[in-house]
This record gives sequence, structure tokens and C-alpha cells, in this order.
Amino acid sequence: MPELPDIELYRDAIAERVVGSPLVETKFFNPFVLRTVTPKAAELSGKEVTEIGRLGKRVVIHVEGGLCLVVHLMVAGRFLWAAGEPKVRQPGGRNTLALFQFPAGHLLLTEAGSKRRASVHVVRTSELSSLDPGGVEPLTATLEEFRAALTPENHTVKRALTNPRYVAGIGNAYSDEILHAARVSPVRQTRQMTDAEWVDLHLATQSTLVYWRDKLRAERKGKFPGRGQVTAFRPDFAAHGKFGCPCPVCGDKIERIRYADNETNYCPTCQCGGKVLADRALSRLLGPDWAKKVEALDED
Repeated sequence: MPELPDIELYRDAIAERVVGSPLVETKFFNPFVLRTVTPKAAELSGKEVTEIGRLGKRVVIHVEGGLCLVVHLMVAGRFLWAAGEPKVRQPGGRNTLALFQFPAGHLLLTEAGSKRRASVHVVRTSELSSLDPGGVEPLTATLEEFRAALTPENHTVKRALTNPRYVAGIGNAYSDEILHAARVSPVRQTRQMTDAEWVDLHLATQSTLVYWRDKLRAERKGKFPGRGQVTAFRPDFAAHGKFGCPCPVCGDKIERIRYADNETNYCPTCQCGGKVLADRALSRLLGPDWAKKVEALDED
């Protein structure tokens, strides 16, 4: 799922191309992608785009007259841009869910796979808050605001970081990177964390997101992000997607916890004092043979 740095990348690229221009036409190729009935999408036609905003993991296209087009990409949704008018009715084929035509080109909303989770809402600016899960903005929240937001209930810090009701814009990938940078175990209970751990986590959250936001902006160089540029797996990530690879800090192997379709990656040495956390799939299978210390992983 595109997270805060990726959404900021899209936001910049879309803004450069459409702010100050009218939204000429909106087309939907999937009957379920548009989740609102009123205001009608047709009311957007001909109205000038005034701003491209972000609401958590959603991209918000503001147009004159107090209307907003809100797009949630979910897991597999992506934006594509092409100059001019489309030459076929549904450019991009069956994966294209919607098309937004502007004078300079057209913006496509696509979604890979068979599941259709991406969504579009048309709302009035005054109603935009109804789509906000309520999480604090991690880049602007103070330490006190950040800590209060993540501790209404006692959860693992991984779960708290990825809960949009607690903090906005963070998902599975960047939470792994944040926790690795903070040297905090993903299963640490939020109400058991020390003051020092909260300071480290707050700092790591802001520095990690800013680093990747700025890095992705620099790599884009004015181009619209391509299909492979918005991804949860980057070669220079420290932990996420690096199972079995050496930790860039200590050199020990990155481990994982798998649950359903999700995987948490972490360094046992840097984050867990050398303890290998139980993987719900493998630890049940191996029972007493499951290695509980990082040293045991090298034993044959």
C-alpha cells in the first residue's frame, strides 16, 4: 500500500501538471470504484483544480466551488499520467478504474490484480473530515501528541504505528523501517515503553519519513512516478522485505513474523536484544526446534 512518502510523491507530480487547470472530464470504468452518490462526479467537470492535498494515505484533488475528489489507492492502486487525450476508450486495459482528463493530459487510476479495493469519493470540502480516520500527522505531531495518539489502548507498537486512527500515513513497510531506526521491537507493548523509547520512536518516525519523502522527490526529477517507483520494497531499505539479508547496522540476519498476508521484518540483535520473535506459522510447526536466540540460527 502506498504510504506517506509515496503519496507525497504522487501529490507533487499531480500538482505540477493540473493545479490551475480545469478538470475537463471524469470517467469511471468500474461500477464500484465511486463510493459516493452526491455530489455527482459530473459537478467536477470544468472546475479549476486549486490544490492537491493528502489525507492520511488518500490523495485529495481540490477544485473550485468547494468540491474534492478523494482517491484511496489501497494496496494495489496506482496513478499513471499520459499527455494529451487517450487514444482508446479505456487506456491501460481492464486494470484502469477511472480516468481524469485535463487540458495537458489524463490521469489514470489503475489497480493490479482481481480485487478491487481502491476507491474514489466526491465530497464537499466541509465534509472532508468524514473520510479522515483521525490519526495524528506524524511529521508535525509533537512528542507528547505522538505518544498520546499511540496509547489510547495497549497494543504492540507495530500495530499502533499502522493504525490510521492513531497515526496517519504509515503502513507495513515504513513501520518496519521506523522501528529498525528506533531500535524498538515490533512487539513491544506501547504502555510498557520507557520515556527514552518514546523519544527514539518519535525521532525515528519523523526522520525516516522525511528521509524517504525527500529521497523519492530527488529521484523523480520532475517525471511522473512510473509503475515500479511506488512500491513497498526498495533495495536500500534496512529491514522491510529484507528477510535473510544482513542488517546494515550489525550484520546479523533480518528476521520476520508472518501473519495472514502481512510480514513484519526486524533485526533480532538491534531491536530485540538478540531474541528471535515467534513466527506464528513456523514456530507452531517447529515447536521446541524453533530458534529463540539469534546465535541458534547458525547452529546445524
